[in-house]
Amino acid sequence: MARVKPSATAMLLARAKALQAEGHDVVSMAAGEPDFDTPEAIKNAARHAIDIGDTKYTALDGTAALKQAIIDKFKNENGLDYAPSQIVVSNGAKQCLFSACMGLLESGDEAIVPAPYWVSYPDMVRLAGADPVIVSTSIDDGFKMTPQQLDAALTDKTRIVFLNSPSNPTGSAYTKEELVALGAVIANYPTLAVLSDEIYEHIYWADEPYTSFAAACPDLYDRTLTINGVSKAYAMTGWRIGYVAGPDEAIRAVRTVQSQCTSNAGSVSQAASVEALSGDQTPVREMCAAYRERHDFVVQALNDIDGFECRPGEGTFYAFPRISGALEQLGYSTDAEFAEMLIEKVRLVTVPGSAFGAPGYLRLSFATSMEELREALSRLKKAIVA
Repeated sequence: MARVKPSATAMLLARAKALQAEGHDVVSMAAGEPDFDTPEAIKNAARHAIDIGDTKYTALDGTAALKQAIIDKFKNENGLDYAPSQIVVSNGAKQCLFSACMGLLESGDEAIVPAPYWVSYPDMVRLAGADPVIVSTSIDDGFKMTPQQLDAALTDKTRIVFLNSPSNPTGSAYTKEELVALGAVIANYPTLAVLSDEIYEHIYWADEPYTSFAAACPDLYDRTLTINGVSKAYAMTGWRIGYVAGPDEAIRAVRTVQSQCTSNAGSVSQAASVEALSGDQTPVREMCAAYRERHDFVVQALNDIDGFECRPGEGTFYAFPRISGALEQLGYSTDAEFAEMLIEKVRLVTVPGSAFGAPGYLRLSFATSMEELREALSRLKKAIVA
């Protein structure tokens, strides 16, 4: 446990809630959580499940109905075919990722983690006894790992490559061509598996249609675990449903880990998730349109701040500006010091880029109302000017 750190985002969210409980007027741009309510049809499906007594244990890896909805989703949206035995439903995409690490890694193994990364990837690897190998990217290369970088980082110890597209924290997404190029490198290493975290798939607005890694690289289908869930796209974070699909042997390992950990995800949440995946997708499109409007506002506002540089993203609800210029102008040594100043001075909660393996940046979530975003950006500018 000495190798593992608590989640930085969870700690900052807890601090924001504590300040609010003390009566402070806090504006938080730290939460990776939709501000929208879960669509009514999904809530009705949950109510119906309760009414008919669908409140018992399910199969540990998911109900037949939800697995079929997931199979249909992959087929219709991604052009991927899976059998029920190739799917595990878990308590959120986070558990899928954790179980995959526990099932596929052992002491002495390595896992490629492109940075900026979601805060939990490296520590999941460490908890499995393996070593994360960080491949750093920046705003100058679109926050995307190149095939050359990947090839240089791979060794005979590498067992996993993490991919997250669209990315938390940057909002950047790989094109199909870029995925194919990465796949060409991975194909040369037969003991290598890909964990493709696609939880933000439906919060995406690039001109090119979204492409799942396994669809872009069909030759690597048998070495790809695709992780997704209902939390982000359907505003269902508290329902805790994620799922993973992949080759039988790897999925058996994930299933075994889960069998000795949590067993099944909540039965009512699974019933609601069937409706989420199979029902009317209009709310998803509407929420995505709202996120894009907020994205455009926030990116423009950040680029108007002296010392900030923000790349437009292709998806998610995060902006990830480089703030090295502002740090130098204001005399701060680290992004963590800057984020602390924002909390203390103007009660604005953000997450320093160093938490994501990218010092000199700041993650700001725009999963909140335009009114709140205007107030947040006003406070940010006030803190810098004052």
